[in-house]
Amino acid sequence: MPGTRLVDSGRVRPDARAWFADRTTSATSLAAIDAAALLQAKRRSGDRISVVLPARNEEATVGRLVADLHARWVREVPLVDELVVVDSDSTDRTAAVARAAGADVVATTDVLPGHGTRRGKGEALWKSLAATTGDLVVFLDADLLGDVSHYVPGLLGPLLTDPQVDYVKGCYTRPLEVGDSVVPAGGGRVTELTARPLLNALWPELAGFVQPLGGEYAGRRTALEQVPFVSAYGVEVGLLIDLLRLGGLGSLAQVDLGERRHTSQSVEALGEMAGQVVATVLARAASDREPSGLLTQFRHDGAAFVPRTSAVAVDERPPMADVPEYREQLAG
Repeated sequence: MPGTRLVDSGRVRPDARAWFADRTTSATSLAAIDAAALLQAKRRSGDRISVVLPARNEEATVGRLVADLHARWVREVPLVDELVVVDSDSTDRTAAVARAAGADVVATTDVLPGHGTRRGKGEALWKSLAATTGDLVVFLDADLLGDVSHYVPGLLGPLLTDPQVDYVKGCYTRPLEVGDSVVPAGGGRVTELTARPLLNALWPELAGFVQPLGGEYAGRRTALEQVPFVSAYGVEVGLLIDLLRLGGLGSLAQVDLGERRHTSQSVEALGEMAGQVVATVLARAASDREPSGLLTQFRHDGAAFVPRTSAVAVDERPPMADVPEYREQLAG
């Protein structure tokens, strides 16, 4: 799995630049993955592997996704020991469809019932730790479209081959489908307009993450069980910050998984998501952190993600009433 190519603009922080070069690998298709080697690594480590899909009203997509994952990674190549859909109060046939396709299905209300149930994706992810037994846990959104069967081994690769890695984020290009038109890299609007600027300002060492809010990631249970899970859409950015604090930048990695397609949300829904991301970040922001003044963004040149860093620090003029020349001008 070769690393994604880095083009250095000269502004990227040395730690973020070194991390991007050392901890970013590529697994954009099944052809790029040595499944047999991963299975051998799993057997050597003795790790059990759980795949978790949090789902709420995903009847239209969860069945095909579960069936494909079960066929490839439970039956054909026994890489996955548990394939679990955590149902968050669905009102459609999500649970029945997922169960028929081969997943074990648990309802959030049935897991740790003494703690009650809260709304949001993060609640399903948190409760999934109590509903599974895997040493390594892979999380996938249940609304994924297209062939994503390489996501599971792609995310597991760094965990199975490098004991220093505790958490792996997937990254990908995200086309935005609006009606009959497709914008090739138009997805991830909350990432580009909210999460990335905030993380670059307050945690610039995380500037190398292409998709900090992406819903596809994997981690060691020993790390995941030590950090809080935000109940709502802030869960991904919260995990990234908290796991950085727990294990340091060297314990984190990312894998280029190619393309990710999913159902797009309304602007209103994205606004709510952005608000929850902001609340999560601000709750973790220390008052002594100076904004970095730099922003690293990514484009895909057809072969790899290419970072580009620009200065975003703002300059301010003082109140005009404090300018001596202005006061003299008024007095004259």
